[in-house]
Amino acid sequence: MDLIIVESPSKAKTISKYLKGKYKVDASGGHIRDLPQKTLGVAVDKNFEPKYVTSPGKEETINRLADEAARADRVFLATDPDREGEAISWHLQTVLGLDKEGENRIEFNEISPKAVERALQKPRKINYNLVDAQQARRVMDRLVGYKLSPFLNNKIRNGLSAGRVQSVALRLTVEREREIMAFVPEEYWNVTAELQDGDKKFSPFKASLEKKNGKKFKIGNKEESEAVLAALGAGGYCVGAVKKSVTKSHAPAPFTTSTLQQDASNKLGMTAPETMLMAQHLYEGIDVDNGEHVAFVTYIRTDSTRVSEEAQAAAQAFIEEKYGKDFLPEKPNVYASKKGAQDAHEAIRPIDLSRTPESAKKMLDKKHYNVYKLIYDRFVASQMAEAQYDSMQIEVNNGEYTFKASGKAPRFAGYTAVYQDAKKDEEEETKGLLPPLAEGDGLDCLALKPEQKFTKPPVRYTDASLVKAMEDKGIGRPSTYASIISVLNKRKYVEKEGKYMKPTEVAFRITDLLVQYFTDIMDVGFTANMEEKLDQIEDGGKDWHAIIGDFYPPFEQKLRFANTDGDELTEILCEKCGHPMVRRNGKYGKYLACSNYPKCSNIVSEEEAEVSETPCPKCGAMMVVKSGRYGKFLACPNYPECKSTMPFGEEKEQVLEGICPDCGKPTKKLHSKRGKLYYGCSGYPECKFMSWDLPTGEKCPQCGSAVIKNAKGSVRCSNRDCGYAPLSEEPAPATEETHD
Repeated sequence: MDLIIVESPSKAKTISKYLKGKYKVDASGGHIRDLPQKTLGVAVDKNFEPKYVTSPGKEETINRLADEAARADRVFLATDPDREGEAISWHLQTVLGLDKEGENRIEFNEISPKAVERALQKPRKINYNLVDAQQARRVMDRLVGYKLSPFLNNKIRNGLSAGRVQSVALRLTVEREREIMAFVPEEYWNVTAELQDGDKKFSPFKASLEKKNGKKFKIGNKEESEAVLAALGAGGYCVGAVKKSVTKSHAPAPFTTSTLQQDASNKLGMTAPETMLMAQHLYEGIDVDNGEHVAFVTYIRTDSTRVSEEAQAAAQAFIEEKYGKDFLPEKPNVYASKKGAQDAHEAIRPIDLSRTPESAKKMLDKKHYNVYKLIYDRFVASQMAEAQYDSMQIEVNNGEYTFKASGKAPRFAGYTAVYQDAKKDEEEETKGLLPPLAEGDGLDCLALKPEQKFTKPPVRYTDASLVKAMEDKGIGRPSTYASIISVLNKRKYVEKEGKYMKPTEVAFRITDLLVQYFTDIMDVGFTANMEEKLDQIEDGGKDWHAIIGDFYPPFEQKLRFANTDGDELTEILCEKCGHPMVRRNGKYGKYLACSNYPKCSNIVSEEEAEVSETPCPKCGAMMVVKSGRYGKFLACPNYPECKSTMPFGEEKEQVLEGICPDCGKPTKKLHSKRGKLYYGCSGYPECKFMSWDLPTGEKCPQCGSAVIKNAKGSVRCSNRDCGYAPLSEEPAPATEETHD
């Protein structure tokens, strides 16, 4: 029996059901090899060759697949039809010992019986250009991320990361926020007139003031507004021009990865990662009620708007049957992909048009259904005729001022019978046609409304608008948009205010530091150009080693400068190896580092430590004030022999209360690690007395334990087995009152 290997178990389940046991289908669970997690894994001095290791937890998967491959008559590698999928197939081929020149690679744009059977008839060799393009991206991203992340951690704080594409996307959000912060609103006024024909035959309509003496005109303040209103009140209103036309609106293209994410954000309020997760499930297949495992849509990582002739013909037949021939365009709609698109796959579309959203609703949960309906409706609409509108524009004159009114009414629904664009409020036009007026008709003004307005700052990015910005600027690729947004949120570089992204304080520091030292990497044009070079590798015109080789030496030089900028060689000698120490600025202030690094990694704080008044609770030395990632703290000066630390300011909170029964010194109120109050001798560590209750300074005459006073005010022996409690003093007799 032949073996088919895919990435996803869900995908394997779908294909296995379609092939009805004719093939063994198994899943690798994604990559089985990758660069190591804790080391660079790239031989910079050996032409940037990557060192691949088995991905953590994949040993059992590899052993299982190897056993199955050994028993199989033939092995087919059916990973996703993109660069990463090609690389996964290459890793599988290498690890399983398959023929490097063997025709064992199959691919399909949709998981349907027909598509899978067709792919099995046309296996091919691994496309090493695709593999090299993916290797180049992986190596470059590893070099940038592995080098820049420690730089940020040293300069700002621990736990930060940088990335070739991620950091540029973060820069977009930071620069937009700075535009908002620097924005100064400007006042302006709108004037709207409510007008009606003199005979009152038609309903009133509204027109907005637009021109003065034939030129665009904007009122700047209240005084100007009042002057305009006075002039309008002195004149009459007359129709200056009437323009009638039939306007058309062309159907939108079927979804790409980017436009799907944007539409799901605008219409469904879904994040880009959430949208892609739902779409991935719809692509790989979902269990439905009747026991079937069904795939609903074609491959969901694409920048192409192309549709196969077969799918287009099926759409035309469906539209004609359901909506009528009038809803078909004269020629089938064909859409041009954006410049720079790889165009490797079809647009995202439903696999089977007979599986309508209505019929699928009972099979899917709400989120999967919403995404499927969005994809289904958009594809059907993309193959339909244009929508048509009766449009009308009227210009109304009053002296030197001109008002304008627009309106339109549907003439033919076309594609809008299926799909509506998400319109912004400010783009909405007047609904319905204007009254049938003619040039020269007089009008009555029923009301004149001035309205103060202020210009608005740019809006923050949403998931949808950031995806669009990345696509427009050529940053990243369809498969990376959702993961980039996910990282920005996960790392808390941005926080959500409603649906908008607001960069956090650390985002500004990261962006400023990277822009200061790595101008090219943080440049949008550089990042877009690098994507083009990766495409050239895929096309077979570029050696990936050469592209990395051109990039890395200048990058390494800038990194070296960034890490040492501001360093100052001192005459202070290292106490460990005798080399001069270098004065550096770190995230916690200035420090001295040995110039003999990495042979000697000695570092010391240059600042003279401030001695506190708090003794070390372990060794008694007076603790010193240190600075750490969370601010100041107290540390024992005898480190590393004594590693005791305390929160800064705790010595101010220590209250002397009670008497130590062992040495007679005052006891201090202290708190345990869990926050529970206790009393400890101020003579620690010479005296190690402690008590959960207030010590009175006395010892029990019966057993010698401390006599304490509890929270209720009762005095007793601290030894519960003893039971000693001193007699309370007899109350003084009451004063005798005399009565006359």
